[in-house]
Amino acid sequence: MRHFRPALTIAASALLGACTVGPDYAGPPPVASTSDGAGGFARADGATLAQAPAVADWWTVLGDPVLDDLERRALAANPDIAVARARVDAARAALRLERANANPSISAMGVAAHLRIPDIGGDEGGGQAPPDGQSSDTTTANLYNLGLNANWEIDLFGGHRRITEAAQAELSGAEAGVADAQVSLTAAVAQAYLEYRARQQRIALAESVVAERETLAAFQDQRFERGAGTLTQVEQARTQVEQARQQVSGLKAEAEGYANALAILVGERPGAVDSVLATPADIPLPPSNVAIGDPAMLIERRPDLRTAERRLAAQTARIGVAEAARLPRLSFLGILGIGGTKPEDLTHLDDFTAIAAPMLQWSFLDFGRGAANVGQAEARRDEAEAAYRSAVLTALREVEDALAGFRAARENAASQARAEASAAKMEELARQRYELGAMPQSHLVEAQLAHAAAQDALVRAKSNLTAQYVTLQKALGLGWSEQPAN
Repeated sequence: MRHFRPALTIAASALLGACTVGPDYAGPPPVASTSDGAGGFARADGATLAQAPAVADWWTVLGDPVLDDLERRALAANPDIAVARARVDAARAALRLERANANPSISAMGVAAHLRIPDIGGDEGGGQAPPDGQSSDTTTANLYNLGLNANWEIDLFGGHRRITEAAQAELSGAEAGVADAQVSLTAAVAQAYLEYRARQQRIALAESVVAERETLAAFQDQRFERGAGTLTQVEQARTQVEQARQQVSGLKAEAEGYANALAILVGERPGAVDSVLATPADIPLPPSNVAIGDPAMLIERRPDLRTAERRLAAQTARIGVAEAARLPRLSFLGILGIGGTKPEDLTHLDDFTAIAAPMLQWSFLDFGRGAANVGQAEARRDEAEAAYRSAVLTALREVEDALAGFRAARENAASQARAEASAAKMEELARQRYELGAMPQSHLVEAQLAHAAAQDALVRAKSNLTAQYVTLQKALGLGWSEQPAN
């Protein structure tokens, strides 16, 4: 084994003197003065709290057990989440591969070869005559060998360390991708559920409108038969009945579409959640006060920003990879084997061949290829940094837009509730006058129709209020949880 000592000495010296080229990643750049945590969101109002919101399970504050169950099922079985987790597994395997590539590779080798080569020296001393059928200017031999090969490229300038850094950053980015998929999924489930419950209530109201329109149509028929009305009034009333029926059919189709969407979101076939949704339920409403934190918390919390930041870290590490490729490369080759020209030579364990060969390579004259690769890596890093800044600004805008939408939805819901209360009071007054004989039935029906329209508007306002709350939760980057490593 003394043949290996000089090579090991060289390798150890190289490792002791190794350095890591390329810039060290110093973290993401500050954006819009949010990194110091100063200030809050511009559109926040008295109904928002500056405290940090809970990241996971935000929908539980709505107090709807059916929604809770649908969210749980979606997180467990949605195909998009499975896709994101598979990407994490691939990134983790890539990191293991890069770490393994930093170590020596050892392989077994077996050779059985027949050689036929020119006899370069000629036959000048009365050598043996060649066998019959063989030319006098060639030599033949057999070779049998068993052995081990070892190869190791020493990370002299840290190129492989930078590759590993990039792989680690990509793994973290893939893990953030799972969280981002969870954020989008939980918001989509809640939105579809709200839309379904809204349609469910609106169908009931629309069916009552059909009944009331039928009552008005019968009233117009009676008036026409008595000669007190016109055929135009009769046909107009019948048209309104059919339009009300069309409204019911359209709402039912929309409800079935949202039920199908929920089934797909939980990873099942359309119709699989119909039984869960069959029992009517009120639209869940958001809490009176909502925690939103501040912009600095948002940047730390949103998974898509984490993905963009990890991409920037990976691209920064790849600059070092490109710079290390321009510098000398030191590798080590070792061979240990037994054998000879006859098969029985493989049994001579005390007669082995050992080769230790350090090799230094340096493409010092590449006509600018290495510099161009470094330039490309730097440009990709700059692109990733710009993309990160853009992602942060987009996230800030989404939160501000969501806050504005949520505030407007609260105001609209309150206004619609007052309008519905007035319509209910008008219907009650009309009913009292009708029962006293001071008003015809048609006027009562008109008041009932006006109340139904106000109720429908209130349902839509409530649905929009909670939908805006869901949009705000998504903009804040909520709805994900840490996943255990495999």
